[in-house]
Amino acid sequence: MELAAIASAAVPGLAPTGVAGAPDDAADFDSALLVDDAGKQWRVRSPRHAEASMRLETELQALRAFTPAIKAELPFLIPHMAGSVRQGELSTFVYSHLAGTTRPLDALTAGGPAMAQELGRVIAAIHALPPEMVQRADLPGYEADEYRQRKLNELDQAATTGKIPSVLLRRWEHALEDVALWRFSPAVVHGDLHEDHLLIAAGRVSAVTGWTDLCVGDPAEDFAWLAAAEDTSFVDAVYTAYAAARGTAVDPHLSRRAALAAEFALAQWLVRGIALEDAVMIDEAEDMLATLEADVEAIEREQHEAAERARHEHEQRLEWGDDLGTDVHAAGGSVTENAAPGPTSGAGADGAHADGTGAGAVGARERAAHDPASDDPDCAGGGRAAADHDRPSGHTGAPAADDAPTPERTGSHLFDPKAAANRAHLRAAPTDDDDRHRDHGAPSGSSLAHARLTAGRQRPVTTSSKVTLLTGTEPGAGSPDDVATSALPIVQSRR
Repeated sequence: MELAAIASAAVPGLAPTGVAGAPDDAADFDSALLVDDAGKQWRVRSPRHAEASMRLETELQALRAFTPAIKAELPFLIPHMAGSVRQGELSTFVYSHLAGTTRPLDALTAGGPAMAQELGRVIAAIHALPPEMVQRADLPGYEADEYRQRKLNELDQAATTGKIPSVLLRRWEHALEDVALWRFSPAVVHGDLHEDHLLIAAGRVSAVTGWTDLCVGDPAEDFAWLAAAEDTSFVDAVYTAYAAARGTAVDPHLSRRAALAAEFALAQWLVRGIALEDAVMIDEAEDMLATLEADVEAIEREQHEAAERARHEHEQRLEWGDDLGTDVHAAGGSVTENAAPGPTSGAGADGAHADGTGAGAVGARERAAHDPASDDPDCAGGGRAAADHDRPSGHTGAPAADDAPTPERTGSHLFDPKAAANRAHLRAAPTDDDDRHRDHGAPSGSSLAHARLTAGRQRPVTTSSKVTLLTGTEPGAGSPDDVATSALPIVQSRR
């Protein structure tokens, strides 16, 4: 009701007759969908604090950068600011309604190949925007190494809280120090893309909202939200559609950096909670970080065990030869060993180096589902000195162990018992072709973490699937897609 009154002050002549909750970044904004006496719909966003108000001001700059010519080339609509009102240091904005409604991520994935094609096309269109528009709007722009250094600075800031598990600090530090991972071509990025900022109508993305973080930076940022998708084939299809729409060389590390961004978002959530002195946000962030820490430790432990098994099996083959199926041939008094390379130079049966310092390879499809930036169990003290170590960064993938633990967690396919049972059949060492395709999958470790972050983003929502009438009159005619909003999950912190 308060938002309706504020909207009336922001837009002269606006007479709201109905209101419904609207999904938003609930830690920062109160948001609602209004219906006026003429049946027209409006969206109002009211900041909860000064930083959020500044974000809205930034969004206004971003929206003004979209010239009519640029808008005409987009396959979707963007918001139009209809009015604003200032209350103290906070500014509330009212936007003209855009057709369509938000859908939770599982509903998007249920859309199958057609929706994956649509999402890839939309993200590609954002990244094809001219960088000059961002520069003209005086919004941030980063070269690849500048962007990496910025993330390192953010990691240092997060570390000063004393609340980030050391295994995650080490993991992220190694990934950020892997310079090869960050050789990307900067592009215009939305910067805060997720399902709440995509309006869907008639099976298409009708509009993209939430342009508060528009910048020139790493394209991987706009894929981080897909880490919460359990359907890896859907994510594969999104990446494929994106690559086709972009028509440029595929970034081989795109999904690894996206997975890293999804994980690192938990640290950013913690830092924001501390800055806002929000005890609930802090508790939620610590809970999610602890869950991710447990996932990573389990992965590292299983990778180490797999490497040890591979080394043991290799030693057995060297000792027993054909008794264990090794192809050993005697020729002229000499013995030729054609088994896997020794522990000092090659990969074991699971693609892990025999000394335990390499990431396990469990076949092309398995890695495609589980291959964001990896860390190593034996590099605990490496710190930034491990910058030159050749590892896939941000790895949250499942190990090749046959006896992998299967804790009951939702939001991740990492601990699927059937997948664990099938790993014995996926023991091939990686090939060049595998590496070309290994990045097109939803990272499972960050899938769980980012799913929880997504839920936490909507913690205080007051969404409803029905319009609440402010008067006894009907809100006016319109498509159900134009009015309905979906209730979103609320994170339940384990304390």
